[in-house]
Amino acid sequence: MPAPLAFSIESRSGAARTGRVTTPHGAFDTPAFMPVGTRATVKGVHPREVAASGAQILLNNTYHLLLRPGPELIASLGGVHAFMGWDAPILTDSGGYQAYSLADTNQVDDDGVTFRSVVDGSQVRMTPESAIRTQNMLGADIIMAFDDCPPSIDPRATNPNQPRLRQAAARDARGRAYDHGARLRQANERTLRWLERCAAAHARPDEQALFGIVQGGTDLEARSWCAERACAIDLPGFAVGGVAVGEPHEELVRVVRHTAPLLPDHKPRYLMGVGYERDIVQAVRAGIDMFDCVLPTRNGRNAFAFTRAGPLKLRNLAQREDPGPIEPGCDCPACDPGRHGWRTPGGASFSRAYLRHLFMVGEMLGPILVTLHNLRHFQRLMAEIRGAIRRDDWTGLARDWPVLVGSEGQVAGAE
Repeated sequence: MPAPLAFSIESRSGAARTGRVTTPHGAFDTPAFMPVGTRATVKGVHPREVAASGAQILLNNTYHLLLRPGPELIASLGGVHAFMGWDAPILTDSGGYQAYSLADTNQVDDDGVTFRSVVDGSQVRMTPESAIRTQNMLGADIIMAFDDCPPSIDPRATNPNQPRLRQAAARDARGRAYDHGARLRQANERTLRWLERCAAAHARPDEQALFGIVQGGTDLEARSWCAERACAIDLPGFAVGGVAVGEPHEELVRVVRHTAPLLPDHKPRYLMGVGYERDIVQAVRAGIDMFDCVLPTRNGRNAFAFTRAGPLKLRNLAQREDPGPIEPGCDCPACDPGRHGWRTPGGASFSRAYLRHLFMVGEMLGPILVTLHNLRHFQRLMAEIRGAIRRDDWTGLARDWPVLVGSEGQVAGAE
């Protein structure tokens, strides 16, 4: 049986490594950042522009594609690559994260999850077998096991922007005191049982690489327990799930530094749903190879631009008369349109003032241009991280990326 994925490590700097993952639809360099194309599209951006940003692999969402248009239709049209016109690697998540993010409207049991559809309110049942069957029909190169993603910390201590977790915890406790340790143990046991069921249900193991997921919240013993048992199953790669979901930055770093070395060194390691630049660098230095996050695109649609020096909020009045680009020296279509075939008067960029105007009047070009800038920002970061690993030069990376230096003056990833 041919292997659905090959991973080669090319250079190291401490625990960090550069490498290359090869799949049936091409290869990508690691460490890699995957833009999120939830519904088989990166919102508002042509696939050609996504590729031009430097992205070599995308993420699609199994839960949302299950609801619309349905995996049967996508399969009948040649699979998700043909469906969305993307002739490069694709990873699909399993729907396990939606069980977490929509916790107040679903029911999790030992066999699977019953969702209330976000489309029409109907009941949608997902089990390990159905999640894998859906991903087999979608045809992504890398598919994820269906897991039980618990709150990383006690939901009663979660920030006020996550009321769904507190509501779900109160509902599931059924009048008893919520026991977070018990919830982590339950999630770990389910995740392992479901991983075994996913592996057994996988109908295309020679074409699609199934990754297992390690849970455990911020409990390091729970992480070790889950990692040991998940990695005992021979899979092409493994992921760290259940972080960047409400825990403090320091806890995210502590969990990743503990968990990454527990995963096989010769297989890709994927940190799900991360994130901000400092988080990515911390995780790379712990040995993580793959990342995804909605931040570049979601924030781009909301006038929030990422720069090497830190975030820029384009709706702010300070940008009203600013003639400069989002970021001097950036080669994205917003900052350097001439490089992308569009001649402007004097070769100027699209100004901050113009971009602010677009957002203030609701013109779609604003979100498109800032999304393109943010996509390029993260791909530039990944390219320079790979260069820092090859040169073993983290100080130079921090010098060129001030956003990596915290308010306390500490460089991301420094011991």
